[in-house]
Amino acid sequence: MTTITIRPLVRADHAEWRRLWTAYLAFYETSVSEEVYASTWQRLLDEGKYEPNGLIAEVDGKAVGLVHYIFHRTCWAVGDNCYLQDLYADPDMRGTGVGRALIEAVYEKADQAGAANVYWMTQHFNDTARRLYDRIATLTPFIKYQRG
Repeated sequence: MTTITIRPLVRADHAEWRRLWTAYLAFYETSVSEEVYASTWQRLLDEGKYEPNGLIAEVDGKAVGLVHYIFHRTCWAVGDNCYLQDLYADPDMRGTGVGRALIEAVYEKADQAGAANVYWMTQHFNDTARRLYDRIATLTPFIKYQRG
């Protein structure tokens, strides 16, 4: 049985956070500029109510997973919504419960904050992740559009 520890990101996590987020971005065949790395890291450490938050998963003291989440207001409820923006587990840790533990930690943070909802998106062909998501969340019929 793998013992997974989930905790908030701290300044000392910078190198491992960057490694994990870079791998996540590479999985989605994208990258960001150094300016975005720097501003995202700073925002993750800021204390503002609507700043992004980050949690790291550790096994035996080694960083093996990452999640970013953001609270935002909604017109559909009194409580904020929680958007789970980025979720990543090292490939050799997939299937060990790391992803589930990170999502459940976000659920807990959302519950503590009185959030009305937790939601996220993934690509329709991300079958490995979707097998987990289908067990712990409800697939919605919404289709995402964005400015082109």
